[in-house]
Amino acid sequence: MPKKLIEVALPLEAINKEASREKSIRHGHPSTLHLWWARRPLATARAVLFASLVDDPGEHLPEDQAAKERERLFAILEKLVNWDEAKDPDSPTLWEARHEMAKSLARSLGKVPPPKEDRAAIQALLQEAPPVLDPFAGGGTIPLEAQRLGLRAYASDLNPVAVLLNKALIEIPPRFAGLPPVNPEYRAKHQPTDRFPRAKGLAEDVRFYGRWMREEAFRRIGAFYPALNGKTVIAWLWARTVACPNPACRAEAPLVRSFWLSKKRGKEAYVVPEVERGGVVFRVKTGAGAPPLEGTVNRRGARCLVCGTPIPLEHVRAEGRAGRMGARLMAIVTEEAGGRGYHAPDPEHEALAQNILPTWKPDFEFAKNSRHMTPWVYGLERFSDLFTPRQLLALGTFSDLLEEAEERAYQDALRAGLPEDPTPLAQGGRGARAYAQAVRVYLALAVDRLADRDSSLCSWDVSRQTIGHTFTRQALPMVWDFAEANPFSESTGSWEGMVDWVASALETLPASPQGLARQANALDSVNGVPSPPLISTDPPYYDNVPYADLSDFFYVWLRRNLKEVYPDLFRTLLTPKAEELIADPFRHGGKEEARRHFEEGMRRVFRHLRERAHPDYPLTLYYAFKQQEVEEDEEEGAEAVASTGWETFLQGLVEEGFQVVATWPMRTELQNRPRGQGSNALASSIVLVCRPRPKEAPLATRQDFLRALRAELPQALRDLTRGSIPPVDLAQSAIGPGMAVFSRYRAVVEPDGRPLSVREALALINQVLDEFLAEEEAELDAPSRFALAWYEQYGYGEGPFGDAETLAKAKNVAVAALEEGGILLARGGKVRLLRPEEYPEDWDPKADRRLSAWEAAHHLIRLLERAGEGAAARLLAELPPTLAEGARALAYRLYQIAERKGRAGQGSYLVDAQGFNLLAASYGHLVVEAARARGAVQEGLFREAD
Repeated sequence: MPKKLIEVALPLEAINKEASREKSIRHGHPSTLHLWWARRPLATARAVLFASLVDDPGEHLPEDQAAKERERLFAILEKLVNWDEAKDPDSPTLWEARHEMAKSLARSLGKVPPPKEDRAAIQALLQEAPPVLDPFAGGGTIPLEAQRLGLRAYASDLNPVAVLLNKALIEIPPRFAGLPPVNPEYRAKHQPTDRFPRAKGLAEDVRFYGRWMREEAFRRIGAFYPALNGKTVIAWLWARTVACPNPACRAEAPLVRSFWLSKKRGKEAYVVPEVERGGVVFRVKTGAGAPPLEGTVNRRGARCLVCGTPIPLEHVRAEGRAGRMGARLMAIVTEEAGGRGYHAPDPEHEALAQNILPTWKPDFEFAKNSRHMTPWVYGLERFSDLFTPRQLLALGTFSDLLEEAEERAYQDALRAGLPEDPTPLAQGGRGARAYAQAVRVYLALAVDRLADRDSSLCSWDVSRQTIGHTFTRQALPMVWDFAEANPFSESTGSWEGMVDWVASALETLPASPQGLARQANALDSVNGVPSPPLISTDPPYYDNVPYADLSDFFYVWLRRNLKEVYPDLFRTLLTPKAEELIADPFRHGGKEEARRHFEEGMRRVFRHLRERAHPDYPLTLYYAFKQQEVEEDEEEGAEAVASTGWETFLQGLVEEGFQVVATWPMRTELQNRPRGQGSNALASSIVLVCRPRPKEAPLATRQDFLRALRAELPQALRDLTRGSIPPVDLAQSAIGPGMAVFSRYRAVVEPDGRPLSVREALALINQVLDEFLAEEEAELDAPSRFALAWYEQYGYGEGPFGDAETLAKAKNVAVAALEEGGILLARGGKVRLLRPEEYPEDWDPKADRRLSAWEAAHHLIRLLERAGEGAAARLLAELPPTLAEGARALAYRLYQIAERKGRAGQGSYLVDAQGFNLLAASYGHLVVEAARARGAVQEGLFREAD
């Protein structure tokens, strides 16, 4: 089994940079075909698959030559992960990558590698590569990128929504690749010789029949979407209401999170609620100013605007459950020549919207899981309750038109010359009927996109002045004031916009070679795969995402819209849940039962994969779960931090005979995603590279394991921190190399013969991580060591002068010197550290006689938060190297302290942690920019000398 590149080395920084950038690439990106939760970046999957197939050069070259060859492969990888280089399946970069994979494959098969120019030979050889299987395919990232690399792709998932997405990504496009559009508009204007590579012809037909649906829908229901003063409405903004609990008032109380409509500078707009005749009326003001109050409801409760009575949330819930929660129109947004127009509510618009009877509604209850699905607490228990009558009418109308659109596409396909083959799409059909059904599938995905933008859980984004998504996070949250989109406008939430998003994504799909997506649980996923597969997968994260519960929101529409196309896929009323591998206490009857379901199920999956996977290729697993429990260790009398998700996942992996041979922290989350704003949310996935553990693997004692950890883990941690892994990810990333040591043994045994559990191994890994950070602390200057110890005790708060004096003596420094050094303030018998924003803006490190790493770190944080990376890099260029390195080490240590204090209930520390995380995560980039800045200065000096 020759080692693959992924087991030895990767250009991690380049991969992470592109993975992070990719999250902000929108139009035309495959991820925009349909929403899926916790989707991994395509760049990461592409890199992992390429490096899993290409041999490490050290397997066949001397090390000096192997190092050069790795650099050449890194250069290919750095281009391969760039979306601009890889989005065209015929790009030179992709063919260069395919050629490298074919060379390694030829070596393993004893064949002559094909010439770089012979693309047909390369593609033919890649068909002899092991098929790529993702048994938890989800949103389809891994199968899609396998197909993009020219490999046979197999996707499997229990969830029918996920299966449909994978079919739309890898199975349907190759069936109709290269076909021109069949619609009459195209055939009347274009020549038969026009080329439509991949699925571009199908995409054009999706647009054409989508436009027809828009025109027909407007003819049927356009009267329910009136203009305002001759202007097209973008959105109607509503506020939910309940009766005031005050018996003397009983006014209709609006529940409004924020009265702002636009915070865009120069175009401010807001709602002013006024009390008239015992009720509330809404007026809209534009221009400078601010609403008289931010809102009327928050997490603690609401307030009646008429009488001022507090409204407990329990009253709101009771009113909702009794069916007495209403809604009031609060404002109307229109399309204007200069942007958006904001108007007071129109009584006729309000009355029209409230007197609509939808033709169909998804009358199915959703899961009453208050952690992820909160609307039911307020009486919104069915999916139909999450839409206004007008939204249901629109979604029902577009759904009704799908069958007619399919029939039109079918007749047009026959006229265009497609064969009259009755074999349906679900059974592999390629004729006119199957083609028309394919058009219907993508238009049904557009209906789903519309549902995501057109429910009563969509907020109005006051910064971008657009309608938000239903799923801004991995949950169905309660929304008080919501935005109702106009599907016939030309703005966010329009039907044409939804169709274009789908068609643009479809155009970029590789559409070759033929892929296969099927519904199956992970245990049955290998069935039907023609030969032992290379397995790469992103398994469920313990209890983090209830995929089945969330996807029911889309399933109820997809079942109505595609049950005739995929009858087997949509045979159940809601998505299957009993076999879903997540730890859901709500579903399984308790925390322990949920844990057992997940652990036993994952163990069976690992056992099955070990038996069926291709023996010559590593298994790659993505994991991005972070759940920490703080417990009192009775023996040690100290906190022991455990990750339940990691523990159960790794326990199954190790017990079923896998060993971790490499780990890579991959940047997989968008930096400005809602869940990450204002929090220290995990930003990286850990990619575990696994091989079956040899049967002759040795036993080890606890001390053997600990010695090996202390010998190997610090170097891995140095590599991680110097690679600017964010502190929020450091403990998570340390699990990988730590478990690589643990899993190489058949078992690690205690003196009494009891095997060490994964939970205990994780605690020892955390212990060595603490030792590593403490060692780095010992290298700091005395003022920084004082400040670090003081921060751990008091944070940025005040402490007694006597304590400071005692600590300062222990660190061999004076309090007065520390104050002169500009890191603390001593007044009135109290001492406190200065916060980053209190440090002077005109600080010159060259003129400072008492430089410290603490001072440097805080100035860097101040500049990063206030002025950006450019200013911080210029300062870093002026710092002595030892001081700059000390600032980096401090950021990791301070983050560790702040996070632990924050978890223990001291919330102010979590705010501090964000600054420390920012500095460490930015450090690598700052070093590069600082070197450039120093180079520019030196170049200027040389010019002056000349």
